[in-house]
Amino acid sequence: MGNIPNLKDIVLRDTPFADLMNRRVFNILLLATKYDAFMLEEDGRVDEEMFNEYTHLGLRYPPRFAQASTLEEAEKMLSERNFELIIEMPNMDNIDLTANARSIKEKWPQIPIVLLTPFSKEVSKRVAREDLSCVEYVFSWLGDSELLLAIVKLMEDKWNAPHDCASVGVQIILLVEDSVRFYSSALTHLFRYVLEQSQYFAKEALNDQLRTMRMRGRPKVMLARSYEEALGIYNLYKDNILGIVSDMSFAKGGKKEEKAGLALGEYIRRIDEHLPIILESSEDENAIVADKLDADFISKNSKTYPQDLKQAVRKNFGFGDFIIQNPETGEELMRMKSLKDLQHHVFEIPDDAMRYHLTKNHFSRFFFTRAMFPPAVILKEVSVQEYVDMDEARQLVFDLIMSYRRMKNEGVVAIYSRDMFDEYSHFARIGKGSLGGKGRGLAFMGTMVKRYPKLESKDLAVNIPKTVVVCTDVFDEFMDQNNLYPIALSDASDDEILQAFVNATLPLHVREDLAFYFNTLHCAVAVRSSSILEDAHYQPFAGVYSTYMVPVDPNNKDISLERLLKAIKGVYASVFFHDSKAYLTATQNLIDQEKMAVVLQEVVGSIHDTLYYPTLSGVARSLNFYPVGEEKAEEGIASIAFGLGKYIVDGGLTLKFSPKHPRHILQLSTTDFALRETQRNFYALDMENEVNEFDIHEDFNLKKVSIKDAPLDSTLKYVVSTYDRDSDMIWDGYFPHGRRIISFANLLQNDSLPLAPTISRLLEIGQKEIGRPVEIEFAVNVNPETGTGTFYLLQIRPIVDNKERIEEDLGIIDSNNTIISSTKVLGNGIVNDVYDVVYVKSELFDATNNPRIAEEIVKINEKLLSEDRNYILVGPGRWGSSDPWLGIPVKWAHISGARVIVECGLQNYQVDPSQGTHFFQNLTSLGTGYFTINPFRDDGSFDEDYLNSLPAEEETEFVRLVHREKPFVIKMDGRKSIGVVMK
Repeated sequence: MGNIPNLKDIVLRDTPFADLMNRRVFNILLLATKYDAFMLEEDGRVDEEMFNEYTHLGLRYPPRFAQASTLEEAEKMLSERNFELIIEMPNMDNIDLTANARSIKEKWPQIPIVLLTPFSKEVSKRVAREDLSCVEYVFSWLGDSELLLAIVKLMEDKWNAPHDCASVGVQIILLVEDSVRFYSSALTHLFRYVLEQSQYFAKEALNDQLRTMRMRGRPKVMLARSYEEALGIYNLYKDNILGIVSDMSFAKGGKKEEKAGLALGEYIRRIDEHLPIILESSEDENAIVADKLDADFISKNSKTYPQDLKQAVRKNFGFGDFIIQNPETGEELMRMKSLKDLQHHVFEIPDDAMRYHLTKNHFSRFFFTRAMFPPAVILKEVSVQEYVDMDEARQLVFDLIMSYRRMKNEGVVAIYSRDMFDEYSHFARIGKGSLGGKGRGLAFMGTMVKRYPKLESKDLAVNIPKTVVVCTDVFDEFMDQNNLYPIALSDASDDEILQAFVNATLPLHVREDLAFYFNTLHCAVAVRSSSILEDAHYQPFAGVYSTYMVPVDPNNKDISLERLLKAIKGVYASVFFHDSKAYLTATQNLIDQEKMAVVLQEVVGSIHDTLYYPTLSGVARSLNFYPVGEEKAEEGIASIAFGLGKYIVDGGLTLKFSPKHPRHILQLSTTDFALRETQRNFYALDMENEVNEFDIHEDFNLKKVSIKDAPLDSTLKYVVSTYDRDSDMIWDGYFPHGRRIISFANLLQNDSLPLAPTISRLLEIGQKEIGRPVEIEFAVNVNPETGTGTFYLLQIRPIVDNKERIEEDLGIIDSNNTIISSTKVLGNGIVNDVYDVVYVKSELFDATNNPRIAEEIVKINEKLLSEDRNYILVGPGRWGSSDPWLGIPVKWAHISGARVIVECGLQNYQVDPSQGTHFFQNLTSLGTGYFTINPFRDDGSFDEDYLNSLPAEEETEFVRLVHREKPFVIKMDGRKSIGVVMK
């Protein structure tokens, strides 16, 4: 390889378009007689004319005009208001045409003045004799209102060129012409071409805001009226000149010079032999001179001059399509209409054509005219002689486009376009409604990652998965078109509601967009709910609605697409399932206020035999309510698991660690603990699942696999340690004859990838950006061949953290005065309006009965909810675990009336805090108290005898409900993690 830049060492930075074109014309004072002003406006509406011109060209902030018909009126207005530009139409009957301009300039020297005169030879001669030092430009009114726009843009370009060219490389088209009549016409045409082309190229931007911003990077147009002025502009901006349009005859050395254009061209050719030059002349024989300069020629006498100029600008300055030519014959070989076209076809360009276009700087010019400055600058700095061969040149062009498109997609919510969504697209929206809670969180994360590029390391990239959000207006359209509200709001069963939704039809335009999107997918897509209320501060809806995983079968995409459409409709239906309605009621939200967006997200993972899963999934929070040893609460806590995140959501045995102390993991502290307290199963997407019927159970196509049956591949070395029974030791890495322990030792203990530091930094940044403690969900995929990985952020949401201080020292309260006391408490404040306790009777407890216990609790919860009664819930093991051996398998909706939840360990049934689940997120967001106690080892207390002494309002085989007239006062000190329930 030659001296070609290595893109691994180059980070393409986005262009700060918002910093460009900062000096604008907002207010114009028009000084003219009432008659001249009326003739200028044609029908008296100059503001409307300018507004129409701006709107047509996609420009914003059209200037406003104020009219003065005398010098006195003008000076009064100037003393009362701010103006950026003055346009004067001098009264041709006055002896001194510039008297008004001189008078104004003396008092307001900072405001540029432009003279606008009627066109005639006599006027031109008279103006030429005037002292014009007090005016910026003189223009000739030819009856075209577009001239006003050209005047405004010429001034703005002149003001902003120094900053914009130096900071990002904005290009300049230089017009050299001293004929007032001719440059008045030529500038109008040039600005129209530039603005129309920039508007066309801006369509490649990903949303309306970015299109508007990108217009700021359009090529500027500057005017020189003499040889010296042209030379000054060229020398000042020689690295930014896109091309030159020059007359042959203009002033040089203070007098008219017939061959001044030739002299200027020869000067430029000595510096830059490939800069595009367009020579204009009324003398057609000057075409020979143009040919000697390797310049295009336009006859100023041509009846088709405007079209000739447009064609020459398109051909020479990189506007329009990129036409690949045969350098010998000029024959068109290929035509690239867009950046995407060029990327896909660059390897098809023949060697001689590739060398020709590189030599002429056509590739860099193609980027410059489209305001794609980072790749343009790099390409322009590489000489064609530096390439070993044209394959190397093609590869550089391809890599630059790829890197640029990836960079532009980061942190942007694009409007979904079938023409533009591809492998480099990150985030797009279908529809114009809300993104919903999850969608907003994902969009926020994308912008956050882009703002903090140092999050990434050379071994671990940070990104969000490819995402498309179907916005809430599609949900409204779907519900209305299919008349689904009657059954949705009825008492129909979940299965009946699901069937009605699945049988309904999504809008045609959405189905067509999704069909095209589906072709960009590779393995699997997650279909997630993103309701209006979901993940909002104080609105805990995590895990309430459905999430489906849809595998993509490349050999049968029609069936796969149909499954995707069913999954979307299944998510819509889940809004109206029984548990969702109960949850909305418990949180005092109205069902008709809830609207659903749907997040379509490429599932993070790789194919392992017939299974698809990531190296790890995880949840992390910036607050650790159970710090151990040197850990601090503000350092956060992470829970990770092998395979899909459903294992974490369901409350499985995840590996917990502080991101600041990844080598201190309690679960791995002893062999016995590691064997008992680490992950035994994992979830994967079954790529061979041929189930076609949709089910209300969102995991119907997921497979639960034993860790011992995980596919044997090189990924395991990052995930497992091996227990050797003979030595009673655990060794890092995989060895065939021992038991696999999910320890992530090579990621956490041996720093093969900076996993823990990345989590820690994301938590710090997330908390800083949101302004409160946060929880993130993530997945990591490791490529064992390269030893690198990608950290995918899946969600971010705020944690409700009640900061109210408890002045009382709860640690010294006599346990004889408490029903429950704990030193592992989540929650803060005093609750004194709870009169009920629901508890599982410990003397009859047997884990095999946990499913039956759950059914009894569901009924009691429904009864208490219907009577608007909150309660304290006490039971053994983990609440909300889908594994009945770990705890009672309830969903949040089944215990949503609980104000305090107590997880109580028994002698043979120990309890660890169940952080890391949607269940946990919901109870923290609602401000529900959460106590963990193990009285048998003096870790907290529970006076069950006291509750047994109270009369039961309701008692089942396993559960007891007690009520008393005096409230059970609950006190929680979240800062000290201490809590009590008083007798």
